[in-house]
Order: sequence, then C-alpha cells, then structure tokens
Amino acid sequence: MRQTRIDQFICAVLISCLLTPWHLAAANDLTIPPSGQQPERIELPRDLLPPGDLFNNEADYVFQPEDMEMQNFDLWDRIRKGFAIPDLNNPLVATHTTWYSARPEYIQRTTQRASRYLFHVVQELEKRQMPTELALLPFIESAFNPQAYSTAKAAGMWQFIPSTGRDFNLKQNAFRDERRDVVASTHAALDYLQKLYRMFGDWQLALAAYNWGEGSVSRAIAKAEAAGRATDFNSLSDYMPSETRNYYPKLQAVKNIIATPMQYGIRLPVVENQPYFVSINKTRDIDIKLAAQLAELPMEEFKALNPQFNRPVITGSNSTNILLPALNAQKFKENLGKWTHALSSWTAHKVIAARERIETIAAKFKTTPQVIREANSIPPNMHAKAGSTLLVPRLESTTYKDIADDVVDNSVLKVEAYAPELKQITVKVGKKDTMTSIAKRHKVTLAQIREWNGLKTDKVLMGQELKLEVKPGKEKPEKTTEKVKEKIKVKEKKDSKSSSKAGNKTSETKRSKRQER
Repeated sequence: MRQTRIDQFICAVLISCLLTPWHLAAANDLTIPPSGQQPERIELPRDLLPPGDLFNNEADYVFQPEDMEMQNFDLWDRIRKGFAIPDLNNPLVATHTTWYSARPEYIQRTTQRASRYLFHVVQELEKRQMPTELALLPFIESAFNPQAYSTAKAAGMWQFIPSTGRDFNLKQNAFRDERRDVVASTHAALDYLQKLYRMFGDWQLALAAYNWGEGSVSRAIAKAEAAGRATDFNSLSDYMPSETRNYYPKLQAVKNIIATPMQYGIRLPVVENQPYFVSINKTRDIDIKLAAQLAELPMEEFKALNPQFNRPVITGSNSTNILLPALNAQKFKENLGKWTHALSSWTAHKVIAARERIETIAAKFKTTPQVIREANSIPPNMHAKAGSTLLVPRLESTTYKDIADDVVDNSVLKVEAYAPELKQITVKVGKKDTMTSIAKRHKVTLAQIREWNGLKTDKVLMGQELKLEVKPGKEKPEKTTEKVKEKIKVKEKKDSKSSSKAGNKTSETKRSKRQER
C-alpha cells in the first residue's frame, strides 16, 4: 500500500513535468496541506535513509503532498474569483492606486517574489472560506519579503511583532524565528484575521485592527457611537492615525490593479495555479549549506523558502519542516540516500561566565572568533551576555549528538559592548563620608560596593577601607569641598598677614638697633 502511494505521487510529478514547459517546471511544484488537516504522510523507503548511527533508523524526511484540484486558469484568476470584501471608495484609494500603477517595475518585482507563496496563502484562505483579497495583504505589509524587519520589531511576510507572534504560537529563539516561517506565519496571520473579523463583523475594520490593534479600533468605535456617528471604515478614519487611515486604502488600491491590470497599464507575471513547494519533516539537525547542496538549490532560493532559521544549522524536531520545490525535493531524497557523513557540523554552547570572551570560546572549540561571530551574528566589539546560547563548531572528538529540543526552545542571544578591564582600588572612609557619597564620587552603585566588600548594609565607619572596581585612569581623587577650599584660602590670607607683620617687626627692630649704634 505504501509503495503504491509513493508510485502514485512520483507519477503525478512526472505527468506535471511533461505537461509543463521546462522553464516553468521549478515553479509548478507541490505545497504543504492546508492548516488544520492531517496530511497523508509518505515515508521515504528505508534504503534511501542515511546510516542508522546518524538517524537511529527513523524516517527522518517525510513528504507532505497536497490534495488539490487542478484548474485551467492561472492563480490571479482564482484570486479574483474569491474577492468578497466590499470595495472602498475614497480619495486615499485613488491616491494609492495612482501611486502603485505609476510603478510597474515595483509591481513586477513584488508579484514575482509573491509567486513562491501565493498558492499556499490562497489555498489556506479558501479552506477557511475567507476573502481571497487577503492574500494580497503581504503586498502592503512586507512586499512579500519574509525577511522583512521593521523599526517596530515586526518580522516576516505578515509582520508580527514579538508579543503578537507569541500569542499565536510563533516560536522565537536564538535558532529560529517562526514569524518569518512562510507556513507558520500564514497560519497565525489567518487565525488572527479570523479572530478580528469575529470581533468586528467587518473585514475593513478587522484589517484596521490588524494594523492598529483591536483595542484601538474598539475605542474608536465607542467614540464614534458616543458622537452619534457611523462606525464603518470611512467614518472611523478621523479617529485613526495616518498609517491606519491609509492601510486599507492601500490594499484596495492593489486589489483594483490585480482585478484589472490592463486598465492601469500593468502586466502581471504568470503565476501557475499549482503549488510551488513541498514540506519535508526534519527530525535531525542538518547544516543549511548542506541541505541546499543536497537539494541542488541555490542558497538564495533555499533561504527564500526557509527564512525562519537564524543560524547555519537547522535544528531537527518533530515540528521542524523545510520547504523545497518538488523536483528539488526529489533530488534531495536521492542525494540524501547517498550521503554517508554527519549532517551537522555545529553544536550549542551556553555562556555562563559574565565576562566569557568570544576569543576564549573560539579557542575552546578550536576555531576563530570570526567564525563564532558570523555564525551567531555578533557584531565586532560586542560579546554575548551570560545566559546566551551560541552556535559553535562540533569538535571531531565530540560524540555526534543533535542539539536538544529544550536547549533550542529556551535559547536566547543577548549581546553588549565590551567593557574595559576594571582596576581595583582601596578607599578609606572619611569623617563625613557615607556609602552613597563614595558611590557617587567613584561612579559605582551601592549594590556593587556591597558585593565587592561583602556588606549587608549601607552603613560604613570612619577609617574603614572599601574595595572598589573602577575604569583605569577614571578613578577620581577625593574632591575638596567648597567650604574646605574657602577655609584654605582664609588660612592662606591669615598666614600671609602674619608673615607680613612679622616682617615689619623685624625691620623695625633692625632700624632701632642701628640708631642705638
């Protein structure tokens, strides 16, 4: 039964290739199944799996072909047929339609980039019975760039900020950021949009909330109702910030162009109404470079389909998937069967010491600081703070072992600038000194003084010696107060006058003695 399914799948791929021009073959591939459905899992034949000591005889790679009905029209037609949100007409829509239509090169670049992902998004929308113009939303959010990162720390094709991403189960750790995962982020974005639609009962307001937040839209509705105004998108625009006021009009403008591109002098690239990629379950670690090599896929294309991986290694787990065009997935399977070496050359190292330097870590793992920095995206003159998990080369003497799931899931990377080595000095407590005055004078904290001297309180005694750590050349001598300076000046004046009087008396005595003579 299993072999029959594999034969059926291979036949389907071959027929698709025969019916497709060779230059479009790479685009006419299979994708993963729709969210919420359990796909048929076709295990690779055991004779094509790598050696057992590396894979423990597991079916490491599993194809998940998508069940779909092929249509004769292209994907743009399919999208147009699913338009379901009422059109918005206002001056902002006209402005943005003019802006986009005046930039055909931009439209061309963005739609070509979108061609990798559109089929999957459209299929997900149809499975959920959602309007297909929502497939164009990444056009506004990220120009369909899954590597996009905003100043507000929003990431990925759907531009999730960290907190909202976590709300929708998008993992974010040192090894991967699922906000950039094409499949996971699409699933999360559609979940979020459905939630917003249930809240507001209006897709235009749901989209405003996607941009502005549901709380902000709810407050705007309350204000409008209190003022006796309508609560549709146009009526609420006066309460919205500029970005949100323009947000849906931009989507409407793109929708207008996609609906009738020739009217605006735009020629859309052909996007086949077929899946672009397959999903392969990955349960063992593998270097990204090796994965692309085995798939015979350029690194740029591999990363475009798998942008969620932050490091040079893909850490395997039951939930890890990589995306490949179907023909490349077949090559990957064949090349993997012939591979007899380790799949990953990396392991993890947790920084424990507060001042553990990159140079020290590099020496420990017999590599260079530059390799450590590049693998972990650590800028020059920065170091990893304690608690950070770093990717480091696997030593030949180390037993082959994947990075543990809990290490990956809890991994973080926090960096800070290198601080200069501190110099230890000893300060004697003066008569009027307090720990606060000493801390302020030497630019340290009370907590640091307590830690350096093993103190439990902030009380100090005159004559007590305290150890401090300060920057070389930066320790400041005890400052003389203004009152002390004034006393010194007064004393100098008195000394000067006394000296002058004494001098005058001496002169008078000499004169008197001369006269007596």
